[in-house]
Amino acid sequence: MRAISDSGQRCGIVLAGGAGQRLRSFIYQLRGNTLPKQYVNIIGTRSMLDHTFDRAEKLIPRERLFTVVSHHHLNYPEVRRQLSSRPRGNTVVQPEDRGTLPGILLPLMHLYKRYPDSTVAVFPADHFILEQDLFMAYVGLAFQAVESSPSNLILLGIEPDGPEPEYGYILPDGAAGDLAPMGFRNVQLFVEKPGSGPAQQLVLGGGLWNTMVMVFKTDTVLDLVRRLAPRLHDSFQEILRAIGTRKERCVVGEAYRNMKSMNFSEEMLEALARVHPSCLSVLPVSEVCWSDWGSGHRVVTTLKRIGYLNRLQGILESPQFAT
Repeated sequence: MRAISDSGQRCGIVLAGGAGQRLRSFIYQLRGNTLPKQYVNIIGTRSMLDHTFDRAEKLIPRERLFTVVSHHHLNYPEVRRQLSSRPRGNTVVQPEDRGTLPGILLPLMHLYKRYPDSTVAVFPADHFILEQDLFMAYVGLAFQAVESSPSNLILLGIEPDGPEPEYGYILPDGAAGDLAPMGFRNVQLFVEKPGSGPAQQLVLGGGLWNTMVMVFKTDTVLDLVRRLAPRLHDSFQEILRAIGTRKERCVVGEAYRNMKSMNFSEEMLEALARVHPSCLSVLPVSEVCWSDWGSGHRVVTTLKRIGYLNRLQGILESPQFAT
Protein backbone atom coordinates (compact mmCIF):
# COMPACT_ATOMS: atom_id res chain seq x y z
CA MET A 1 0.00 0.00 0.00
CA ARG A 2 1.44 3.39 -1.02
CA ALA A 3 1.00 6.53 1.02
CA ILE A 4 -0.32 9.79 -0.33
CA SER A 5 2.79 11.53 -1.67
CA ASP A 6 4.08 15.06 -1.94
CA SER A 7 5.64 14.57 -5.37
CA GLY A 8 9.23 15.59 -5.87
CA GLN A 9 10.15 15.92 -2.19
CA ARG A 10 13.73 15.47 -1.13
CA CYS A 11 14.37 13.03 1.70
CA GLY A 12 17.43 11.63 3.45
CA ILE A 13 18.72 8.53 5.22
CA VAL A 14 21.44 8.66 7.88
CA LEU A 15 23.25 5.35 8.31
CA ALA A 16 23.99 4.89 12.02
CA GLY A 17 23.48 1.14 12.38
CA GLY A 18 27.10 -0.04 12.44
CA ALA A 19 29.03 -1.25 15.47
CA GLY A 20 32.28 0.62 14.70
CA GLN A 21 34.48 -2.28 15.84
CA ARG A 22 37.74 -0.91 14.43
CA LEU A 23 37.42 2.31 16.43
CA ARG A 24 36.33 0.63 19.65
CA SER A 25 39.73 0.68 21.42
CA PHE A 26 40.25 4.30 20.43
CA ILE A 27 36.83 5.26 21.82
CA TYR A 28 37.58 3.36 25.04
CA GLN A 29 40.81 5.35 25.46
CA LEU A 30 38.91 8.58 24.78
CA ARG A 31 35.80 7.95 26.90
CA GLY A 32 36.37 4.88 29.05
CA ASN A 33 33.41 3.04 27.50
CA THR A 34 32.38 1.34 24.25
CA LEU A 35 29.75 3.77 22.96
CA PRO A 36 29.52 3.21 19.17
CA LYS A 37 31.63 5.83 17.39
CA GLN A 38 28.79 7.63 15.61
CA TYR A 39 27.39 8.75 18.98
CA VAL A 40 30.75 10.02 20.27
CA ASN A 41 31.83 13.65 20.51
CA ILE A 42 35.33 13.48 19.02
CA ILE A 43 35.56 17.05 17.79
CA GLY A 44 33.56 20.11 18.84
CA THR A 45 30.57 19.85 21.16
CA ARG A 46 28.44 17.36 19.22
CA SER A 47 28.62 13.72 18.21
CA MET A 48 29.44 12.52 14.72
CA LEU A 49 25.75 11.69 14.33
CA ASP A 50 24.70 15.21 15.34
CA HIS A 51 27.16 16.69 12.84
CA THR A 52 25.65 14.45 10.16
CA PHE A 53 22.13 15.61 11.02
CA ASP A 54 23.23 19.24 10.82
CA ARG A 55 24.83 18.72 7.41
CA ALA A 56 21.86 16.87 5.97
CA GLU A 57 19.36 19.43 7.27
CA LYS A 58 21.03 22.14 5.22
CA LEU A 59 19.08 20.60 2.30
CA ILE A 60 16.50 18.26 3.81
CA PRO A 61 13.77 19.17 6.33
CA ARG A 62 14.22 17.23 9.57
CA GLU A 63 10.79 15.61 9.23
CA ARG A 64 12.02 13.97 6.01
CA LEU A 65 15.34 12.77 7.42
CA PHE A 66 15.29 9.12 8.54
CA THR A 67 17.91 7.39 10.69
CA VAL A 68 18.69 3.69 10.96
CA VAL A 69 20.20 2.35 14.19
CA SER A 70 20.69 -1.14 15.59
CA HIS A 71 18.64 -2.40 18.52
CA HIS A 72 21.62 -2.91 20.83
CA HIS A 73 22.55 0.77 20.47
CA LEU A 74 19.47 1.63 22.53
CA ASN A 75 21.12 0.01 25.57
CA TYR A 76 23.21 3.17 25.88
CA PRO A 77 21.47 6.10 27.62
CA GLU A 78 23.56 8.52 25.53
CA VAL A 79 22.17 7.01 22.33
CA ARG A 80 18.60 7.30 23.56
CA ARG A 81 19.28 10.93 24.55
CA GLN A 82 20.67 11.84 21.10
CA LEU A 83 17.78 10.18 19.29
CA SER A 84 15.07 11.56 21.58
CA SER A 85 14.85 14.88 19.73
CA ARG A 86 14.37 13.33 16.30
CA PRO A 87 10.88 13.46 14.72
CA ARG A 88 8.57 10.71 15.87
CA GLY A 89 8.69 7.68 13.59
CA ASN A 90 11.87 8.75 11.77
CA THR A 91 14.29 6.59 13.76
CA VAL A 92 14.18 3.09 12.32
CA VAL A 93 15.55 0.29 14.53
CA GLN A 94 16.95 -2.80 12.87
CA PRO A 95 17.15 -5.97 15.00
CA GLU A 96 20.86 -6.27 14.21
CA ASP A 97 23.38 -4.95 11.73
CA ARG A 98 23.20 -6.90 8.45
CA GLY A 99 25.44 -4.61 6.43
CA THR A 100 24.83 -1.48 4.41
CA LEU A 101 22.37 -2.91 1.87
CA PRO A 102 19.71 -3.93 4.44
CA GLY A 103 20.76 -0.87 6.45
CA ILE A 104 19.67 1.35 3.57
CA LEU A 105 16.61 -0.66 2.56
CA LEU A 106 14.94 -0.75 5.98
CA PRO A 107 14.66 3.04 6.41
CA LEU A 108 13.94 3.32 2.70
CA MET A 109 10.78 1.23 3.24
CA HIS A 110 9.58 3.65 5.90
CA LEU A 111 10.43 6.61 3.72
CA TYR A 112 8.74 5.01 0.68
CA LYS A 113 5.57 4.46 2.68
CA ARG A 114 5.26 8.21 3.24
CA TYR A 115 7.04 9.65 0.20
CA PRO A 116 7.00 7.11 -2.65
CA ASP A 117 7.96 9.68 -5.29
CA SER A 118 10.88 11.07 -3.31
CA THR A 119 14.49 11.68 -4.24
CA VAL A 120 16.78 10.40 -1.49
CA ALA A 121 20.28 11.24 -0.27
CA VAL A 122 22.17 8.73 1.90
CA PHE A 123 24.69 9.91 4.52
CA PRO A 124 26.97 7.63 6.56
CA ALA A 125 27.18 8.91 10.14
CA ASP A 126 30.93 8.33 10.68
CA HIS A 127 32.43 10.90 8.29
CA PHE A 128 34.37 14.02 9.14
CA ILE A 129 33.77 16.91 6.72
CA LEU A 130 35.34 20.30 7.37
CA GLU A 131 33.81 22.39 4.56
CA GLN A 132 30.23 21.33 5.22
CA ASP A 133 28.47 24.03 3.21
CA LEU A 134 30.57 23.31 0.14
CA PHE A 135 30.06 19.57 0.47
CA MET A 136 26.30 19.99 0.75
CA ALA A 137 26.34 22.22 -2.33
CA TYR A 138 27.66 19.18 -4.19
CA VAL A 139 24.85 17.07 -2.70
CA GLY A 140 22.40 19.71 -3.92
CA LEU A 141 23.88 19.42 -7.41
CA ALA A 142 23.41 15.64 -7.24
CA PHE A 143 19.76 16.16 -6.27
CA GLN A 144 19.29 18.37 -9.34
CA ALA A 145 20.92 15.75 -11.57
CA VAL A 146 18.69 12.92 -10.33
CA GLU A 147 15.58 15.07 -10.60
CA SER A 148 16.45 15.75 -14.24
CA SER A 149 17.57 12.16 -14.96
CA PRO A 150 15.55 9.88 -12.62
CA SER A 151 17.14 6.59 -13.73
CA ASN A 152 20.55 7.70 -12.41
CA LEU A 153 22.17 6.80 -9.12
CA ILE A 154 24.70 9.52 -8.28
CA LEU A 155 27.73 8.99 -6.03
CA LEU A 156 29.94 11.66 -4.55
CA GLY A 157 33.65 10.98 -4.96
CA ILE A 158 36.35 13.02 -3.19
CA GLU A 159 39.35 14.13 -5.22
CA PRO A 160 42.14 12.60 -3.08
CA ASP A 161 45.11 14.51 -1.67
CA GLY A 162 47.16 11.29 -1.66
CA PRO A 163 46.85 7.49 -1.66
CA GLU A 164 44.77 5.97 1.14
CA PRO A 165 45.05 2.15 0.93
CA GLU A 166 42.05 1.48 3.22
CA TYR A 167 39.50 3.57 1.33
CA GLY A 168 37.17 2.51 -1.45
CA TYR A 169 37.86 4.09 -4.84
CA ILE A 170 35.73 5.03 -7.83
CA LEU A 171 37.51 5.14 -11.18
CA PRO A 172 35.65 7.57 -13.49
CA ASP A 173 35.41 6.95 -17.22
CA GLY A 174 34.48 9.93 -19.38
CA ALA A 175 31.75 12.54 -19.16
CA ALA A 176 28.26 11.40 -18.15
CA GLY A 177 26.15 12.24 -21.22
CA ASP A 178 23.50 14.88 -20.53
CA LEU A 179 24.96 15.44 -17.05
CA ALA A 180 28.43 16.28 -18.39
CA PRO A 181 27.92 20.08 -18.25
CA MET A 182 27.30 19.76 -14.49
CA GLY A 183 30.62 17.93 -13.99
CA PHE A 184 29.34 14.36 -13.67
CA ARG A 185 31.39 11.41 -14.89
CA ASN A 186 30.61 7.83 -15.86
CA VAL A 187 31.85 5.04 -13.57
CA GLN A 188 34.32 2.51 -14.89
CA LEU A 189 35.29 0.57 -11.79
CA PHE A 190 35.00 0.28 -8.00
CA VAL A 191 38.03 -0.83 -5.98
CA GLU A 192 37.81 -1.57 -2.25
CA LYS A 193 40.86 -1.21 0.02
CA PRO A 194 43.44 -1.59 -2.76
CA GLY A 195 46.62 -1.48 -0.65
CA SER A 196 49.45 1.04 -0.91
CA GLY A 197 50.82 0.40 -4.40
CA PRO A 198 47.47 0.08 -6.21
CA ALA A 199 46.10 3.10 -4.28
CA GLN A 200 48.96 5.21 -5.63
CA GLN A 201 48.15 4.06 -9.18
CA LEU A 202 44.45 4.79 -8.70
CA VAL A 203 45.19 8.33 -7.54
CA LEU A 204 47.52 8.90 -10.50
CA GLY A 205 44.80 7.53 -12.80
CA GLY A 206 42.14 9.98 -11.54
CA GLY A 207 40.51 7.69 -8.97
CA LEU A 208 38.19 9.25 -6.40
CA TRP A 209 37.56 8.28 -2.78
CA ASN A 210 34.11 6.71 -2.50
CA THR A 211 32.17 8.59 0.18
CA MET A 212 29.11 6.31 -0.07
CA VAL A 213 27.09 9.53 -0.04
CA MET A 214 24.64 8.95 -2.87
CA VAL A 215 21.44 10.37 -4.33
CA PHE A 216 18.71 8.43 -6.16
CA LYS A 217 15.00 8.14 -6.80
CA THR A 218 13.38 5.68 -4.41
CA ASP A 219 11.61 3.79 -7.21
CA THR A 220 14.86 3.49 -9.16
CA VAL A 221 16.79 1.81 -6.35
CA LEU A 222 13.91 -0.52 -5.46
CA ASP A 223 13.72 -1.61 -9.08
CA LEU A 224 17.48 -2.23 -9.15
CA VAL A 225 17.23 -4.33 -5.98
CA ARG A 226 14.39 -6.30 -7.57
CA ARG A 227 16.60 -7.10 -10.54
CA LEU A 228 19.90 -7.71 -8.75
CA ALA A 229 18.77 -9.23 -5.43
CA PRO A 230 15.21 -10.53 -5.95
CA ARG A 231 14.99 -12.55 -2.73
CA LEU A 232 16.08 -9.59 -0.65
CA HIS A 233 13.58 -7.42 -2.53
CA ASP A 234 10.77 -9.84 -1.68
CA SER A 235 11.72 -9.76 2.02
CA PHE A 236 11.58 -5.99 2.11
CA GLN A 237 8.29 -5.91 0.25
CA GLU A 238 6.86 -7.98 3.10
CA ILE A 239 8.33 -5.47 5.55
CA LEU A 240 6.81 -2.60 3.56
CA ARG A 241 3.35 -4.15 3.79
CA ALA A 242 3.76 -4.67 7.55
CA ILE A 243 4.93 -1.14 8.44
CA GLY A 244 2.39 0.58 10.65
CA THR A 245 0.60 -2.68 11.54
CA ARG A 246 0.75 -4.84 14.67
CA LYS A 247 2.80 -7.38 12.70
CA GLU A 248 5.63 -4.99 11.87
CA ARG A 249 8.13 -6.00 14.58
CA CYS A 250 7.52 -9.69 14.02
CA VAL A 251 7.88 -9.44 10.23
CA VAL A 252 11.08 -7.38 10.48
CA GLY A 253 12.56 -9.77 13.06
CA GLU A 254 11.77 -12.82 10.94
CA ALA A 255 13.21 -11.21 7.81
CA TYR A 256 16.45 -10.30 9.58
CA ARG A 257 16.85 -13.78 11.07
CA ASN A 258 16.82 -15.23 7.56
CA MET A 259 18.96 -12.49 6.01
CA LYS A 260 22.67 -12.67 5.32
CA SER A 261 24.90 -9.64 5.71
CA MET A 262 25.11 -7.70 2.42
CA ASN A 263 27.24 -4.72 1.43
CA PHE A 264 25.57 -2.08 -0.76
CA SER A 265 28.76 -1.33 -2.66
CA GLU A 266 29.50 -4.98 -3.47
CA GLU A 267 25.97 -6.18 -4.13
CA MET A 268 24.62 -3.12 -5.93
CA LEU A 269 27.22 -0.62 -7.09
CA GLU A 270 29.80 -3.09 -8.39
CA ALA A 271 27.08 -5.11 -10.10
CA LEU A 272 25.64 -1.98 -11.71
CA ALA A 273 29.05 -0.96 -12.99
CA ARG A 274 29.26 -4.34 -14.75
CA VAL A 275 25.75 -4.84 -16.11
CA HIS A 276 23.99 -1.44 -16.05
CA PRO A 277 26.78 1.19 -16.18
CA SER A 278 24.44 3.78 -17.67
CA CYS A 279 22.59 3.91 -14.31
CA LEU A 280 25.66 5.15 -12.43
CA SER A 281 27.38 8.52 -12.35
CA VAL A 282 29.95 10.07 -10.01
CA LEU A 283 30.31 13.72 -9.06
CA PRO A 284 33.94 14.63 -8.29
CA VAL A 285 34.18 16.75 -5.12
CA SER A 286 37.14 19.10 -4.77
CA GLU A 287 38.40 21.51 -2.07
CA VAL A 288 36.71 19.52 0.71
CA CYS A 289 38.59 18.02 3.66
CA TRP A 290 36.82 14.66 4.10
CA SER A 291 37.70 11.55 6.08
CA ASP A 292 35.97 8.27 6.85
CA TRP A 293 36.74 7.86 10.52
CA GLY A 294 37.02 4.08 10.49
CA SER A 295 40.25 3.86 12.50
CA GLY A 296 41.98 5.70 15.30
CA HIS A 297 44.97 6.46 13.12
CA ARG A 298 42.71 8.12 10.55
CA VAL A 299 41.06 10.27 13.24
CA VAL A 300 44.44 11.39 14.58
CA THR A 301 45.79 12.10 11.09
CA THR A 302 42.78 14.32 10.30
CA LEU A 303 42.93 16.21 13.59
CA LYS A 304 46.65 16.80 13.18
CA ARG A 305 45.96 18.24 9.76
CA ILE A 306 43.42 20.77 11.05
CA GLY A 307 45.27 21.54 14.31
CA TYR A 308 42.80 20.02 16.80
CA LEU A 309 44.74 17.71 19.11
CA ASN A 310 44.31 19.01 22.66
CA ARG A 311 41.70 16.56 23.86
CA LEU A 312 43.50 13.61 22.30
CA GLN A 313 46.93 14.23 23.79
CA GLY A 314 46.79 11.19 26.09
CA ILE A 315 45.78 8.89 23.26
CA LEU A 316 48.56 10.23 21.06
CA GLU A 317 51.13 8.85 23.48
CA SER A 318 50.14 5.35 22.33
CA PRO A 319 52.84 3.80 20.07
CA GLN A 320 50.32 3.09 17.31
CA PHE A 321 49.92 6.83 16.73
CA ALA A 322 53.58 7.78 16.92
CA THR A 323 54.99 9.57 13.88
